[in-house]
Amino acid sequence: MAAERMADKGEEQRRATPAATPSAAPSVVPSAAPAGPAAEPPVPPARPLDSIDRDILRILQTDGRASIRSVAERVHVSRANAYARINRLVEDGVIRGFGARVDHERAGQGASAYITLKIVQNSWRTVREQLQALPGATHIALVSGDFDVLLLVHTPDNRALRELVLTRIQSIPEVLSTRTLLVFEETDLGPRPDRPAELA
Repeated sequence: MAAERMADKGEEQRRATPAATPSAAPSVVPSAAPAGPAAEPPVPPARPLDSIDRDILRILQTDGRASIRSVAERVHVSRANAYARINRLVEDGVIRGFGARVDHERAGQGASAYITLKIVQNSWRTVREQLQALPGATHIALVSGDFDVLLLVHTPDNRALRELVLTRIQSIPEVLSTRTLLVFEETDLGPRPDRPAELA
């Protein structure tokens, strides 16, 4: 009888264990992630690029509309291989997207400027979110030196640029001061066939 009671007790413990185990495992995952709005998705570790990967990047930077077949032929691999490599470059965050290089003046944005900002210490993420929402903002960088942030904007004209700086940017509480550098002429230094070692 004692052996039967011990067997029954062991059976009850085995029944309870599976129910506890699945619920315990997921509870570990959220606690490992940082809490609050400042948390950002983890970036996968960078994998080394070989010469074919770099050739693919050069082609797509020059012509983002290049077909898989065209890319495969130019780097001398199969279409399946080219497709897999491009997918991996996207998944790894090496390729962040595909887009068009725009002539902003011909697109109706005749005024361009680099704007430097001094901001409150440790407010970069808050400021970045607000700058990203600005119309015409095309590049934002956190930098070292005499100022903290460098912002490139394109607007229809100088009046719109003035409103953007005085009304929108300077009204951000964390922005301490700004300086506007008008762009008289700009040249997009994208990849060119005459620079084969660019990504080497």
